[in-house]
Amino acid sequence: MLGPHVVGQRIVVRRILPGETGPTGGPAFTDLLGTCLAWADGTCVVQAEDGTTTAIATADIVSGKPVPPRPSTRHRVTPAEAQRRALALWPDLHTEPLGDWVLRHSATSTARRANSVLAMGPSGAEDDYDRVLAFYAGRTGRPIAAVLPDSAEDAMFRSHGWGLESNDADTLFQLGSVARALRGLDVPDAAYDEEGDLVTVRVGDHARGVAAYADDWVGLRGIEVDPDRRRQGLGLAVVAALLEWGAERGATTAYLQVLGDNAPALALYASLGFTTHHAYRYVAPS
Repeated sequence: MLGPHVVGQRIVVRRILPGETGPTGGPAFTDLLGTCLAWADGTCVVQAEDGTTTAIATADIVSGKPVPPRPSTRHRVTPAEAQRRALALWPDLHTEPLGDWVLRHSATSTARRANSVLAMGPSGAEDDYDRVLAFYAGRTGRPIAAVLPDSAEDAMFRSHGWGLESNDADTLFQLGSVARALRGLDVPDAAYDEEGDLVTVRVGDHARGVAAYADDWVGLRGIEVDPDRRRQGLGLAVVAALLEWGAERGATTAYLQVLGDNAPALALYASLGFTTHHAYRYVAPS
């Protein structure tokens, strides 16, 4: 699985250490993970993640294979951690911990993200299901849970007769680099209505969006363009203005959430370097 074709790729190599003896008395072996810089004239050159390079005689290679690129730091957070960062988008949000779950309610918004229990992973709490019912009975009157598709939590709520909260596709939580997304974008003249670490941006009279900054991340939501003004670049203009606002506050990571069947929006975000971190769905009593 190794050869000149892996130059430029991340690989793992098991090799003999010439002249050294292993714990059983035979040859000593070691593994090396890094990027293959060269493969020629009987030598493979590998650069480890700390920047050091090692030249290995191909005759000493016992086995090896290409491995996927290491996920970026921003993609190493868990879905639950990423979702908790997104709570910044709802400044009036009332939250209560339920073990490792988060009960969410907003008195000013009907959005599901602001009025559902964030249940991504075991709660670790007793009577978690009954406590979810009790929390929303006194508020919205209808409990909703945000869960990872086909997870144990998804199955648990469904075992109580719950089903998909709507006919919407699963929602995709996407992450991107602020610097990468802004590269080559023209930031438009826009109106900024700031309230602490939250801003509402308007581009002209026909496009708008909201962003929140917290802990080096900027989140985007509510990006809207009037129906008769779509396909004129206004959505991209709003995104550019929101990202620039976040960059000015030091954000390096951007996140947004989009329905999985919203092809135009997905194409726009993909062009800016956003990729899906995880998918999730809403379930509620049928």
